Amino acid sequence: MQRSSGGPQIGHVHLKVADLERAIGFYQLLGFELTQRYGPQAAFMGADGYHHHIGLNTWESAGAAPAPGGFAGLYHLAVLYPDRRGLAQALGRVLAAGYALEGAADHGVSEAVYLRDPDGNGVELYRDRAPEDWPRDAEGALRMGNTRLDVAALLAEA
Repeated sequence: MQRSSGGPQIGHVHLKVADLERAIGFYQLLGFELTQRYGPQAAFMGADGYHHHIGLNTWESAGAAPAPGGFAGLYHLAVLYPDRRGLAQALGRVLAAGYALEGAADHGVSEAVYLRDPDGNGVELYRDRAPEDWPRDAEGALRMGNTRLDVAALLAEA
């Protein structure tokens, strides 16, 4: 993960979930490890030895239905993988577990796939291209796009 040189960063996301064990299982498919539990109601998960990137709790949401569409709230959380192979491996695990993709896109600066976690939260799995490979116009301004990502070719890299 690239670090900025002193500006603000997003540190972690904390989600209300209906079923803690189900949520833990999903985020383990994405490559996160359980780092701490608070009884049957909360858990923290991280990667690469970090204390937590994701917090999960059922304090206000045990057994609840997913939030309805058409309301303000979380659009998606994004999980950045270090390279294309890591993204492909995570995608293979979630597909093998029966989760369906909602979309896949090449944004020029990154490649991304989109799905929902078991509680209906949007999840983006992506990898960044090197900044020197980002598309730019004649004046050097960033030109992100939204073209079709070849999911089969991505999976072949796993």
